[in-house]
Amino acid sequence: CNLQPKDAAKMPESAWKLLFYTLSWSYGTYLLFFTDYPFFYDPPSVFYDWKKGMDVPTDIAIAYLLQCSFYGHSIYATAYMDTWRKDSVVMLLHHVVTLTLIAFSYAFSCQEQGRRGEVAGGLPGGRRLCWEKLRRGSCLPRHPRGPLKPPCSLCPGRFWFRLYWFPLKVLYATCYSSLQSVPNIPFYFFFNALLLVLTLMNVYWFLYIVLFVGKVLMGQMQEVNDVREYDVEDSKKT
Repeated sequence: CNLQPKDAAKMPESAWKLLFYTLSWSYGTYLLFFTDYPFFYDPPSVFYDWKKGMDVPTDIAIAYLLQCSFYGHSIYATAYMDTWRKDSVVMLLHHVVTLTLIAFSYAFSCQEQGRRGEVAGGLPGGRRLCWEKLRRGSCLPRHPRGPLKPPCSLCPGRFWFRLYWFPLKVLYATCYSSLQSVPNIPFYFFFNALLLVLTLMNVYWFLYIVLFVGKVLMGQMQEVNDVREYDVEDSKKT
């Protein structure tokens, strides 16, 4: 693909994530918008008639099996396979928190929260492909403000999915609606603490996009780079 050497090693990671997240996001969208589940448009319905030992629908069980497998693998991949970045420690924590939420929400029949959370995630696997197109000049004309357009398109999308829909649809249901429908729901603080941690991580990663756009606007970036990655000098030190 005529990739630069520094990008060739990163492309398999990004291609794999793009493939998985595309399939996963599509399946999550199918469950929420093309089935009879009302959970997206009526978040409190997640807890209507909730009780311990509820049966798990097969289509949701399949989604959970795929997600649990992926994030279990991702813990190992982030630590030993993927390029180490400034946010890798946070990424490891994210995978552990996500895997814990998946396992416990499945065990306590809160599966619909997990599916909405997955759709709220968006498609992070395409970032590397965007950076590479920009470097090769196949995405925009070469001019000082050229690299700004794709990150600007990522910015509102990430904000809408992770900082608007996620709190509106998921946190609202788990923090407020759950107590209205099931006053003694188990592990209330445990689930919501982990979900709030994920929200803070979403804010953390959104700031990286804002930082990138800010550097472009201020003329501080000579070439398109992922601001999460270490500079060459920093890489030698680490």
